[in-house]
Amino acid sequence: MPIERYRRLSRRELLALIGAGGAAAAVGCARDEPAAPAGTAGPAESGAPATSPASAAPIIRTILRDVAPGDLGEGAVLFHEHVSLNNQFWIDMNLERLIDPAQPYFMEDMDFMVAEMQAAAEDGIACIVDGGHTDMGRDIEFIRALSERSGMPIVASGGYYHEPTFTQHVYDRSEEELVEEMVRDAAAERWGAFGEIGFSSPSIPAERKVLRAVGRTHLRTNLPIFTHTANGVEAEEQLDLLEAVGVDPARVVIGHLGYPDVTVHADLCRRGAYVGFDRLGGQPEADAAQVPMVLALIEGGFTDRVLLASDFALPADTRGNGGPGYGKTITRFVPLLREAGVDDDTLRRITSDNPRRFLAFEPPDANS
Repeated sequence: MPIERYRRLSRRELLALIGAGGAAAAVGCARDEPAAPAGTAGPAESGAPATSPASAAPIIRTILRDVAPGDLGEGAVLFHEHVSLNNQFWIDMNLERLIDPAQPYFMEDMDFMVAEMQAAAEDGIACIVDGGHTDMGRDIEFIRALSERSGMPIVASGGYYHEPTFTQHVYDRSEEELVEEMVRDAAAERWGAFGEIGFSSPSIPAERKVLRAVGRTHLRTNLPIFTHTANGVEAEEQLDLLEAVGVDPARVVIGHLGYPDVTVHADLCRRGAYVGFDRLGGQPEADAAQVPMVLALIEGGFTDRVLLASDFALPADTRGNGGPGYGKTITRFVPLLREAGVDDDTLRRITSDNPRRFLAFEPPDANS
């Protein structure tokens, strides 16, 4: 199918390609294994009060409610995007050139963001994971209202980003104090994951302290973890640190690995971790360069360890500003995989089954 035709597929046709995510979300295989039959697709996210299943069966925790992996709805799940940032975040990152300081950031405009989420649903997106934190300007109540108004299921994550956004609080608190703080906040704010948890290049002691604390908080909450690397630098070191505090690699995505000089993908997969290609749908040449990396993992038997997303953050990419919108991973990158010979079942496993499996966890307390 020519790529331009693929980009013009209707939402119904895209959903037929991607398929429903399924009960495979509860499987933690390190190499390819047959996926469990897909669950029956459920209704779209609603404003129902937060509830938890009566048992400790695996669930995905969205900002509004807990859902079984097979009941999340049809379509793709994007494991790392941003739906709530502010201008101060870009100032902290020394990227003031990307903002207009006289205007609020577009992610603070509710009506604009509701339209973006609804456009993403039309592109075949079933759920979006927000990778922000308080130290990035994330507003948890904004996300809650955005999910309610748009109908898009959103998973809120938590923790701390990395050195450019750290406040003195991070340096002053002990590892144990950070653990207690994150256990409390995860429950209060309904986090469904820890992420994006970052390292600089090279990492600094405070970043390693935070990642250890996140790992220890995971042991108490069972929430999955996704990381930020400096374009793949210290990817294995991040997994080493998490394993050292007792984290199962199957609960971890090492992020930002879509760069040609990164060669650790298969090693991370053999250890049981997921690899994150999470800067997709941008420049065509950058997307094209990542296709061989994904193909190599598929051919190596690691299809079930691959996750895709775009780390969405810039106004130029929004549908409202003439860009591809939050669905760009599906509308821009997935067609390249298909043109390279990846079949529909494999695409469904990567875009639908894998992120559901990663996000699914058993609450340590069925009433949590």
